[in-house]
Amino acid sequence: MSAVLPRPGVAQSDKHPEMIVRTAEPFNAGPPPRLLGRQWLTPTDLFFVRNHGTVPELDAAAYRLTVRGGQGGPLSLSLADLRRLPRQTVAAVVQCAGNRRREMLALRDIPGEVPWDLEAISQGEWGGVSLGHVLELAGIRPGAAHVAFTGLDEVERRGRRFGFGASIPLDKALGPEVLLADEMNGAPLTPLHGAPLRLVVPGAIGARSVKWLGEITLQAEPSDNYFQAVAYQHFPPDVDATTVVEGAGRMLDELFVSAAICVPEAGAVLPAGPVTVSGYAVGQGGRLVERIEVSADGGQTWTEAALRGVHRQWAWQLWSATVQLAPGRQTLVARAIDSGGYTQPADVGETWNYKGYMNNAWHRVEVQVG
Repeated sequence: MSAVLPRPGVAQSDKHPEMIVRTAEPFNAGPPPRLLGRQWLTPTDLFFVRNHGTVPELDAAAYRLTVRGGQGGPLSLSLADLRRLPRQTVAAVVQCAGNRRREMLALRDIPGEVPWDLEAISQGEWGGVSLGHVLELAGIRPGAAHVAFTGLDEVERRGRRFGFGASIPLDKALGPEVLLADEMNGAPLTPLHGAPLRLVVPGAIGARSVKWLGEITLQAEPSDNYFQAVAYQHFPPDVDATTVVEGAGRMLDELFVSAAICVPEAGAVLPAGPVTVSGYAVGQGGRLVERIEVSADGGQTWTEAALRGVHRQWAWQLWSATVQLAPGRQTLVARAIDSGGYTQPADVGETWNYKGYMNNAWHRVEVQVG
């Protein structure tokens, strides 16, 4: 049993002073766009934070990870037990399903959701042990098709208090890229990012990478945790809060292909002539981003961007392009295509949904050119 204490007001001091705080409690924040894509690995003090409840304080010495549903009965592992297993690292982007929600909010109200711009994304290098290795230790019994995870945090929904939970299909869980991580960017994981142990599921929405991991369960069906079965579901644009049938949406899973412009920022005043545009892109489900195009005239003509930094599966792709700006109000646009041929819809109206999830429309930034 892991000792849990509430940690109100945690860790704002651990973060860069320019972080954009969307909510103070629970703490949800991300870096300003101009700082977001400067480095292939996001420094920990700039790494975005998504919480649904108060950050718990856990006693590492008393911590135990419980694995249920295996052939040999429940398995209890201390941090020392886990650290005796073979270790590995993976560089992977983590992106909230609500990233770029503000563009949807400009069309219609989305009450009760964090008004993220394009900052709910970051890239880390994660160190730990393979989830698949731990599942093999537990023994995978016939009939297991999903792996469920429960955190040691406490959230309250509908009068109940419980740990944040999620699940992924067993075949994904056995992938070598999925980690039980205790390190981030070469240093011990911090409480704000899930210490002492978190799950990292490359290629999936951030909600699948459960923090403060307390329990793993091998089971036949997906998790029935509120955040898997109800909250993180995707509905078509014609459904709203008055017509939704709860639980009838599609469970969110893979990241969608998307490109975003970090520099220049919306509203920037720029001289006419050449200007450098830069940003990040992600591929569908962690696929490689193969091509990024930028327009300086609202999407009439396009310039291919140069890919910057490392080109690797599970990672984001940084990019830059030089375009010519004419005087007046101009709209910069970015779009991407990945190695699976996935592309982005042109208009945010095609992506709108009443929860504001998974906006991957062409990213548009208006600037004034003088």
